[in-house]
Amino acid sequence: MSELNNIPSVDLADFLADDPKRKQKFVDEIGKAYEEIGFVALKNHFLSDKLVEELYKEVKEFFALPLATKKKYERKEIGGQRGYTAFGMEHAKGRTEGDLKEFWHFGQIPDEDANLTEEYPENVQVEELPEFNKVGIETYKMLEKTGIYVLRALALYIGLEENYFDYWVSNGNSILRPIHYPPITSEPKNAVRAAEHGDINLITLLMGASAGGLQVQRKDGEWIDAIPKEDELVINVGDMLERHTNNKLRSTIHRVTNPPKEQWNQPRYSIPFFMHPRSEMKLNCLPECVDKDNPKHYEDITAGEFLKQRLIEIGLLKEED
Repeated sequence: MSELNNIPSVDLADFLADDPKRKQKFVDEIGKAYEEIGFVALKNHFLSDKLVEELYKEVKEFFALPLATKKKYERKEIGGQRGYTAFGMEHAKGRTEGDLKEFWHFGQIPDEDANLTEEYPENVQVEELPEFNKVGIETYKMLEKTGIYVLRALALYIGLEENYFDYWVSNGNSILRPIHYPPITSEPKNAVRAAEHGDINLITLLMGASAGGLQVQRKDGEWIDAIPKEDELVINVGDMLERHTNNKLRSTIHRVTNPPKEQWNQPRYSIPFFMHPRSEMKLNCLPECVDKDNPKHYEDITAGEFLKQRLIEIGLLKEED
């Protein structure tokens, strides 16, 4: 697999089949892919074409609103965890240039009996677009459902009980982030649409972007284009899961490159779902992933503590927040 030139494709229908051999095939395929490159393309997920179409329509209409209107929906006091974040506000860890994007955050609407130890911020309602929030939350639920099944497969691969992650992510602090990369109007100095980075969370589920540009770094340091088929989601391991599995599963560095100059006038839309657990989940290295050849690499930490550290590093929270 070292000369891999695209990310491996897996079929969720195998995992959901009544056939134990097909289920095990999916577990082995996704587990090995996440050890090798940290990314897969997944078909037969729970998102319908109709829902995807509706969401893109709403998202494009939102980002086309005047800047003054969009800025009404900024929530800087909560580090942009909900609502609108303006162009160039976020940067990759270790960089100072802001990424060439603006985005929106939908968050969890927890069950009444969720027994959360923290209160999630309310979602921000967009007055100008009556369907925007409804379609966003419906997409959120379908991606969360898909993510739970992926984590079940990974739990089995690691040697845990299949439903190990269910409780932690079902009312978790996940985020759906529609992103708009506007047309590039002048030569960017050092900025790119999204600089190389690893994701913070357990796993990320990415709906097919409207234009290319997503690249993944192989183990040998080479960058390859991640090109899913139209009906596939790209799903990758985040830093929380890498840490929890003591580096068994890889959080791969990836980026969104600027297009060739002749395509600068084209915007790009992309909609990742960042799957976060409840804040009190312990990310301590799992005993199943620690042995004499792979000793414990990380200090004990909770998901909430880890998230706060990283939000400070990427500029969405200040030290004192």
